[in-house]
Amino acid sequence: MMTIVARAVATLAALAAIAAPANSARAQDVTTLKKDMVGQWELSTTERSKTCVITLSGEGQGHGQALKLDLDPACKTALPFTKDITAWSIRGLDIVRLQNANGEPVIDFTEVETGILEGLRQGEGVYILQDLAAARSTARSMDQMIGDWAMVRGNGEPICGLTLTNNEAGPDNFEAYLKPNCDRAIAQFNPTQWRLDHGQIILMSKTGETWQFEADDNAQWRRVPDTADPLIMSRQ
Repeated sequence: MMTIVARAVATLAALAAIAAPANSARAQDVTTLKKDMVGQWELSTTERSKTCVITLSGEGQGHGQALKLDLDPACKTALPFTKDITAWSIRGLDIVRLQNANGEPVIDFTEVETGILEGLRQGEGVYILQDLAAARSTARSMDQMIGDWAMVRGNGEPICGLTLTNNEAGPDNFEAYLKPNCDRAIAQFNPTQWRLDHGQIILMSKTGETWQFEADDNAQWRRVPDTADPLIMSRQ
């Protein structure tokens, strides 16, 4: 007959056997994340009006989990809080931490899309950490948005003209202007600002109302959610 001690030992052994694969998977996830993060990244405000290049190394820095990084000299001017960043680390399973010399977080990031991480600084807002090559591709895309657009219905009928500029209009937004003789609904909306956000063109009115547009297969931008009578933006 198994003694109480023997049963306890057997139970602990069974629990350990169950936990071992989970622990191994977690360790593998952390190792994979660490490997994926090594390289050059762009730290920026959500619409890249202020940017900074960070190079994350896989080499340890001192004791603990801290890893080396290199900040572009322009970082401290563009994003002043980066002056406190001395290292980076992985926390938990999915948190990428940029930390100060005491190991305290300056900002924590989590992945929201492949190659794109978001972090929040209280009182300042959201910041983006993105693969540098992808970020520069996004910048080229944003440059392509600047200029005159026609707003048309699904049947191709033009109902308004719109100009998107690169003139800053508050944090991460840019000025937009409607041309005269617009459709009544668009004139009432009267967008005055725009931004490019996670692959969408966002138009904003003075009252804070927003319209979202996504690129379609015809190199046009269609308002979402879609309707039976779609509203489309196309370059003039």
